[in-house]
Formats: sequence, C-alpha cells, structure tokens
Amino acid sequence: MKEIKCECGHVNPIGTILCESCGRALTEKAKKESLHDMRYEGSARRSQTYNKTIIDKIWNFFSSVKVGVWLIIITLIASALGTILPQIMYITPNVDPHTYYSEHYGVFGSIYYLLGFHDLYKSWWYLLLVASIGVSLVICSLDRFIPLYRALKNQRVSRHEGFLKRQRLFNRVAATESTKDDFATIKQRLKESRYKIREEDGNILAEKGRFSRWGPYVNHIGLIIFLIGGMLRFVPGMYIDEELWLREGEIKTIPGTNDEYALENKKFTMDVYDPETDREVFGDAINRAGVVVKNFQSDVVLYKRDPDMILGESEGLEKIDEFQIRVNEPLKFDNYALYQMSYKINEFHKMTFNFLEKESEKIIGEVTIDLFDPQHEYEVSPGYKLELMGYYPDFSGFAENGEPQTNLTVPNNPAFLFKMFSPEHPEGEVSFAAIQQTVEPLGETDYKMAFKSMSTRNATVLTVRKDLTLWILSLGGAIFMIGVIQGSYWNHRRIWLQQVNGDVLIAGHTNKNWHTLKREINKIITDTSIPEPMDQQEEKTNGKESGKTNDDLA
Repeated sequence: MKEIKCECGHVNPIGTILCESCGRALTEKAKKESLHDMRYEGSARRSQTYNKTIIDKIWNFFSSVKVGVWLIIITLIASALGTILPQIMYITPNVDPHTYYSEHYGVFGSIYYLLGFHDLYKSWWYLLLVASIGVSLVICSLDRFIPLYRALKNQRVSRHEGFLKRQRLFNRVAATESTKDDFATIKQRLKESRYKIREEDGNILAEKGRFSRWGPYVNHIGLIIFLIGGMLRFVPGMYIDEELWLREGEIKTIPGTNDEYALENKKFTMDVYDPETDREVFGDAINRAGVVVKNFQSDVVLYKRDPDMILGESEGLEKIDEFQIRVNEPLKFDNYALYQMSYKINEFHKMTFNFLEKESEKIIGEVTIDLFDPQHEYEVSPGYKLELMGYYPDFSGFAENGEPQTNLTVPNNPAFLFKMFSPEHPEGEVSFAAIQQTVEPLGETDYKMAFKSMSTRNATVLTVRKDLTLWILSLGGAIFMIGVIQGSYWNHRRIWLQQVNGDVLIAGHTNKNWHTLKREINKIITDTSIPEPMDQQEEKTNGKESGKTNDDLA
C-alpha cells in the first residue's frame, strides 16, 4: 500500500482523509462533505487502513471502542455474579470447596464452582478479562494518539481554502485597505488572549490549549497503570491479606513472610467500660449492649527466624522487639503490617477426663488432652492406656450411620472417641466422651471416660497485610485524575486568518465549547473589518427545519 502525496508536496500515510499539512481533502467522500470531521484531523488510523494479517485483525478488534465497552460490561457482570455465593475465603476452613458448594447450593453451587466463581478474582478467565481491558486501552490509545499527534505536528499555517470552508465556524469578506492593520490588531488581541501565534505569508494561525487533546490518553495511561497494579496483587510477595489466630503462649510463623518472621502472643487483654465509674459518659451504650469494650490489645514478641533452622522448632529465633498491638495501632515492619482485628475470650485449651471403673466409680487415673495437639495414645497407669480413635472439635451430633459429626476445626464443643485398654479388656472397649456426656456406641462397657474439667485461654485475631502495589494504584489514580482535569477544564482552540484571491477568510475550530470560542472570536474582531464567523452547523440545522436547501441558503 503506497503513501498519498498531496498537491502541496506533503506525503501522507495511506488512509489519510485530509492532508496533514494543508488540510486538502484527499478522498471523494471528504470533498463532498459540508463540514469536515475533525475528530482525528482526518488522519489515517491503522485500524481503518490495514486488515490483512492476523496481527491487523487483532489490532482492529481491540481498537474498537465498542469492544472495550463490552469487555468492561462483561467484567462488571462477572464481578456481580461473584457476589451471589460466598467466595472461598468465607466458607468453612479445611473443607473441600467442590463438596461445600454442591452440598449447600446443589447443582447451581457445582456449576458456580466449576466456572471458577468461587475464587473469582484469581480465576484465569477473570484475569484474562482484566488483561483484555488493558490491551484494549493500549491499542485504542495508540490507534488514535499517534496519527492525531502527527497531524497536529505537521499542520501548516496556510491551509487549503476547502479546509477552511468546511470548518464549523467560517466566514469570508473582500479584503480592504485596512485589512493589514486589522490583522495586526487581531494578532495583538490574540496574544493578549494567550494564543500561540504562527505566521506564514501574511496568514495567521492562532492556537491554544492543544495539551487538552491528550486528556483522554492520559486517562488511559492512568487506567492502564491502575490495572497493572491490580494484577500485580496476584504476584506472590506483592500483596498479602491473611488472618493469623494466635493463642496466648503460642509462637507462629507470620503468614506471607516466607517463614522469615514469627510472632509470640505473650498476653491478650480486653478492657471494658466500668458500669459504675463510666456510666456518666457511656451509660446509654452500657444499658443497650451490656458490655462495651474499651480496649483490646495483644502483647506480642516479634522474632526473626534463622534461615538454617528446621521449620517447626522454636529454637533459632532471634528476638527483634516486644510490641503492643491495638485497634488502629498496628505493628509495622519490613513492608508488613499486623492489625488487631478480633479476639476470642476463654477459648477451650485443654480438656481433662477421668478413666474410671463404672461399677465402683473408682478413678484409675486422669488424662489431659491438648485440644490443639491431641496425641494418639495416652498412658493412664500401669496396665491402663487410651487410644484416641476420633477427635471432633465442634461436635454437632451423630449421623444416620452413627458416625459423629463436626462442623469446624476450632474446638467449640470438643468430643472424643476413645478405645480403653485394661487388664480385663486387653482388646479394648470403646467410649465416646464430650462435655458432661459419655456414650457407649458399641454396647455396655466396664470402664468409661468421664469429663472432669476444662482449661481456657484467650486468643487474638490479627490481620497480616503487605501491599507493594499501593503506590502503583495511587499513581494510576492520580494520573487518571490529571487526565480528567486536563480534558474537562481546557479545550483546544484554533483560529485561522488568511487572504485568498483578494478575500479574507476566517475560520475557527475547537474540540468542545463552540459558543465560547465564537464569543471569543467576536471579542477579538470587534471594531475591525473582519466579519463574525458563522456557525455553519446551526445554519444547516435551521435550514433543514425551515425546509430550505443548501442552495437556498447559499
């Protein structure tokens, strides 16, 4: 495909409608138009020129504004569908997601899971949608920005007469002896109005606000940066938002730190407002809620782990410092922040049972079980031992087949299935024991396990956050707002004054706010022989409304 050489000598890319230099119409359609379409200065856009290779077809597809809008609509619909059922982070922990959604929501839940809506923002097709929006923004911008920039850069002061006649604001008048002085007066007034003046052979091009044309493209840059920041959140190490349950006395590795840091909960404290001393200020709240929390905080110790240590050991931890974490007073270190989010008072910790002979109620011994680290076997006394056959942290009852059921992994209502070994029963007897409850699921036994006591401890819930994408998102948002301001509060205005064959031609163009430009031109040409430019679009509209043709108006 060859380039197009205009009569003025300027070589234009194939597909150009108006010469980038003089503005002459290069196509038959452009020559017949009553007004030129100046949206892209008649420049050649790649999407409207090339359509042969697969690259051309991909470019043309993503350069369509309609495609971009539909991608956004589809993404919004998908985001809305992702709120119908709870996301995977909100379902019961340690439960197979497929099983959970199919059991709770039936066929719809299974389809929901299979389509990836259960973990929407990490599903491959949702990320592909977001990436496609970014590709569409890039291609749309390049497809329009490059030819527009080239056309504005190459524009000459002296434009073809047909170009000026087809501007929305246009008029002509015969030149007079005062025309030269009028041009000088107008030139001075244009400078006072902060127009940039260019002259060529006595002709004038006054221009200002060209930078406003780049506002939409600055918007696109901001959006692209914002999308990049959003997608970087799925890159390991860039964004972390995890929950850490930490009981008093526990040391746990901080999630998302690659086992580099560990945290110890020395003590959790919850203070409430006193119903007597604080009633004057918080009386209504205390009456309404009963207990109003004044402060809850975690006294913690931050450790850094020796990289050569074996994971799971408490040795090899280097103490960094002690901290107090309160609401709105997080612990911050090495791009991480630990926020105090919730707590659990008097969480079950250890459970003690008596191993006793039923007939005589003789206690053979007792067993204390750590609810967070139950052992498989326990020695009670010589000749007596226990084997833990089943542990149900949140016992909810027996299934139809007699199998004990549990809802959660947190010990809210712990229960155990024991096998009891004694000299009389070396093969063992089975006993099911919970709080104030003992069941013999396989028949009568001579020994049983009886609940004795429960010890508790407090637990704190911390949120671990790390966000290395925040500055990228902020930068993208700031650039987007700059583009909004740039394109909203300024506009690109041009005024041409030329002498052609004894006539003076005046034309004006702006990308918006036509009436403001017209008033500004009228102010500039006041008390000169230069006529007020007519709004040819309004004239054309009025002519149609009155039934007149263009020939009648002429």
